[in-house]
Amino acid sequence: MVKTILPPEVKPGQSIPLLQALHILTRDGKLNQDSRRKLKQVYHLVNFIEPLLQTVMAAQSDPVLVDHGAGKSYLGFILYDLLLKQHAGGQVIGIENRAELIEKSRQLASECGFDRMQFEPLSVADAMQSQQLPAKVDIVTALHACNTATDDAIQFGLQKQAQYMVLVPCCQAEVAETMRAHKAESLAKTLLGELWRHPIHTREFGSHVTNVLRCLELEAHGYQVTVTELVGWEHSMKNELIIAKYTGQKKRSALERGQQLLEQLNLGSLGARFNLNG
Repeated sequence: MVKTILPPEVKPGQSIPLLQALHILTRDGKLNQDSRRKLKQVYHLVNFIEPLLQTVMAAQSDPVLVDHGAGKSYLGFILYDLLLKQHAGGQVIGIENRAELIEKSRQLASECGFDRMQFEPLSVADAMQSQQLPAKVDIVTALHACNTATDDAIQFGLQKQAQYMVLVPCCQAEVAETMRAHKAESLAKTLLGELWRHPIHTREFGSHVTNVLRCLELEAHGYQVTVTELVGWEHSMKNELIIAKYTGQKKRSALERGQQLLEQLNLGSLGARFNLNG
């Protein structure tokens, strides 16, 4: 029998049936270019999450990680496969509002024997009220959760007193739409309005402002924030990685700067969205 030679991206001890079920590997053990790109992104994120999980597990043996906007749960499955299956404790919960994806993930977890994985067909907002989830979680992740789902994930993390949040934001149209609605007023008020006068600048600047406000929100609520890139820009344009660690030191200056930024950019109506109303 000819032994299949696996791509170097496959790590020792990794479940081959899992990677095939996720359509990352073909049946004959090959990896196409799109899967290689996707796997590289997930591996990078796992590398960031691993030391955080180790820190949590040093304090307790049964941490809870919640992955929002889970989709097909690539991240959750690979986290469990690489970091948790060899331990007696630890749980991964995937939140995704498309019920058909939840059912497929449940079936795959059962087939792989990943009995400490849980999947719930909920919006992030509904997850905050769900009795299916614990009152407190340790790590919250959101990989390319679209539009305001990243903001909902932050709100969930704040409510659940998460020790860490690991976020790779996707598009968020709400800020850009609000900036667009007040464009004439902003141009009359400040020269800075030129930064988003053209539609493409409104979209791109709005995306940047959104993530700045998210960071100020986290700092105002007691988190130490690190912002970096996930992978090289050649792999993904949505590349910003926000890692937040709870310290309990709420920064009044972050709250005040966030409020000033909202006022300067005519975004006062979004104060509640970013928990910056004081």
